[in-house]
Amino acid sequence: MSVRAQDSVDERDTEYDLLTAALIGMTIGAGLTFMLRRGPSGRRPASPAMRGLGRGASWAGRHALQLGGSGARWAARGGEAAWKRIPREEIGAHVSDYMGRARDAIDDAVESELADLRRAIRRQRKRLGV
Repeated sequence: MSVRAQDSVDERDTEYDLLTAALIGMTIGAGLTFMLRRGPSGRRPASPAMRGLGRGASWAGRHALQLGGSGARWAARGGEAAWKRIPREEIGAHVSDYMGRARDAIDDAVESELADLRRAIRRQRKRLGV
């Protein structure tokens, strides 16, 4: 593969990375906005789900006590083991890296657009004689 073709492929991959980061950011932002906004009733859309989770947890707690609590202890031990296996630092580093690259790509795109707009404004002013 020629150097020019390789540069084209790398540039295309960079554009896809930027597009992917932008879409992920927009999706997360839209989802959080939807979940945290207040609806016409004044309540948040996530409130019914949270109430349902609370009812389910209290039901499970009552029934675990009736069964001697062994199921709750097993679930607690399994949850602790699963929590210890999650590589939180590595995930944090990856997310931080992705966010930094997305921020840099967005900054570059905004700078490029601003430069294009400034050139267009100069052309229009020159055409109008201002």
